[in-house]
Amino acid sequence: MQEAELMSLLRTLFIFVIVYYFFRFAARVFGPLLIKKAVHKMQQKAQKQYNTSHQQTETSAAKDGETIIDKKPNSSNQGNNSVGEYVDFEEID
Repeated sequence: MQEAELMSLLRTLFIFVIVYYFFRFAARVFGPLLIKKAVHKMQQKAQKQYNTSHQQTETSAAKDGETIIDKKPNSSNQGNNSVGEYVDFEEID
């Protein structure tokens, strides 16, 4: 009875070791391919985004010396005067 349990334990450990080394081998073979594919996809996406923004700036390009203001700045970003009173301090020697 104990020999059968020992053999099944050894067989299970052997299967785990084989599966572990198989995944390590597969990661070494397929890992760089997957990373290369992901990097290529990100490069294409960035290139597409750059081309889109570059085309928009070319079509709306101003003549030399012309100033274009896209939007009026928000006046609410000026600051909040309800915080307190500003006191100008003088340094005494």
